Amino acid sequence: MESNPDTGSGADVTLLLARARAGDAAALGVAYSAIYDELKRAARQQLRRMRDDFQTTALVHEAYLKLAGGAQLAAVDRNHLLALSARAMRQVLVDDARARKADKRGGGQEALTLTARLDAGERAALEVLELDDLLQRLHALDERAAQVVELRYFGGYEETEIAQLLGVTDRTVRRDWRKARAFLLNALE
Repeated sequence: MESNPDTGSGADVTLLLARARAGDAAALGVAYSAIYDELKRAARQQLRRMRDDFQTTALVHEAYLKLAGGAQLAAVDRNHLLALSARAMRQVLVDDARARKADKRGGGQEALTLTARLDAGERAALEVLELDDLLQRLHALDERAAQVVELRYFGGYEETEIAQLLGVTDRTVRRDWRKARAFLLNALE
């Protein structure tokens, strides 16, 4: 992932995260601010695929609250914080979908769905809660493949960005994406 001068260097974020793990309450906020623009880009891409009234800024802020509210911050560097943020965005959207599902019982509201681009010509609508369940099942079988789906789908990252985030090659990401895609399509049939 190319370093944007506005987002702070990876080394700066790593130092801030170390301070946060050591108990500096403000350091996580500063680290999150350093990657804020990148998180908004990821959230904007994610929300484009959804029919939802969630705002980009609200999703990024809710993800931050999830991370900041955790018992102990586990992020060790910039890439890890981006990956954890993508997971937190997924959790926010899943929580929202659960709340909507609970609210809609008998209300006749339209179901909240996600539309994922599985490849160039193929699109599939996936219900948020079903996708979450499938990702949990995939995680038990192949943790990295589940991370690839999470980063691609919920984080809005491209293959080269995911490779850098996970510390693997682009080829490995493509292979994991194919495995994950096959698993998800098979599970949906």
